[in-house]
Amino acid sequence: MNGVLSLLGLSVFINYIDRANLSVAAPLLKDELGLSHSQLGILLAAFFWTYAVMQLLAGWLVDRFEVKWVLAIGFFVWSVATAFTGVLHAFTTLLVIRVVLGIGESVAYPSYAKIFANHFVESQRGFANSIVGAGQSLGPALGIFFGGTLVARFGWRPFFIVLGLASLLWLPPWLRWMPRTSAAGVQDMKRGPGLSEIVRHRSSWGTWIGHFCANYFLYFLLTWLPFYLVRERNFSAGGMSKIGGATFLLAALSSPVCGWLSDRWISGGATPTLVRKTFMGLGMTCNGLFLVGCAAAPDTLLIALLLLAGASFGLVSSNLNAITQTLAGPHAVGRWMGAQNFVANLAGAAAPAVTGFLVGRTGKFYWPFVITSVIAWIGALHWVLVVGRVETVVWKMLPKTSSHPAGIGESSPVP
Repeated sequence: MNGVLSLLGLSVFINYIDRANLSVAAPLLKDELGLSHSQLGILLAAFFWTYAVMQLLAGWLVDRFEVKWVLAIGFFVWSVATAFTGVLHAFTTLLVIRVVLGIGESVAYPSYAKIFANHFVESQRGFANSIVGAGQSLGPALGIFFGGTLVARFGWRPFFIVLGLASLLWLPPWLRWMPRTSAAGVQDMKRGPGLSEIVRHRSSWGTWIGHFCANYFLYFLLTWLPFYLVRERNFSAGGMSKIGGATFLLAALSSPVCGWLSDRWISGGATPTLVRKTFMGLGMTCNGLFLVGCAAAPDTLLIALLLLAGASFGLVSSNLNAITQTLAGPHAVGRWMGAQNFVANLAGAAAPAVTGFLVGRTGKFYWPFVITSVIAWIGALHWVLVVGRVETVVWKMLPKTSSHPAGIGESSPVP
């Protein structure tokens, strides 16, 4: 499965370049189309309207159909949407294509969760998820670094066209290497719980709200950091690309290290509950602490705080989805993850729009930084206090005699 894991890491790398590239082009695009701050915020948030809503359907799809094909079709849709972005000239058509991009990318994380729950045991999931987390951060890192440089030299349109078409080269090896997933189809749907049962579980709300808070932090930086560095801090396009790219690069580098450490800790005898919650609570607390300092820091300190915030995000990205995969189990992970991503990615719609509104009203980024930090701390509390024991739930509709992949335990639902 090493080749498949590498492809999954590459797919999320492409995924996050595709959703972040608009923020790199934002200063040029705003001037070219004559957009207001509020309009730019809407354009940056539009992707998440369909991305969030489609999560519920995406979760059902990966539990009902072969995940290999669900992910392949979604990948094709989002790559083509990225390429088309480069040939559009009006605000309305750009808005529509960002909505289509959200539809395509919606299948990604439910698919990752389904694959990891079925093909990786508990002591492997920290590192497996950290590869996805690394791709999630490396995409914006290189997208901002090289994208900022390319956009400054060639304009933003060629960047979108070449990126979208080149991404399609991912599909042939994926279709060749990815094996079938046994837990799929009508019988698997019947053996797992319905969404109504998942909603009644306390830990589901802890993971959903906790994930929302983590995403708010991520999408605030993903959508507005390049604009903030150029327009409020007066960095050049080159300076912006280096600082923004380095922030996400540190997140990408720290994620595999944290994933490996968390798995080693579990292999050494620690419970998944202790390990996963420690990484999540510490990571999100640090995210908030470092980010709130950026609100009034001078330029030199700002750079250091952004880099630390990026590094601490690796603690979060390597363990967040591993908790859900263990709690839900292989028969419910698609639907749980779909519902979780629906709630979590409302942050993708909220963070860009709220930030755009506040910047438009105040002319500064002070309050957006403070609000994002407070939300990160709220998320830390949910992961530590609201999520129960990190053990596979015994669902009412799941026969106790059914088999699970090695290393996955069962437990009673946490009240």
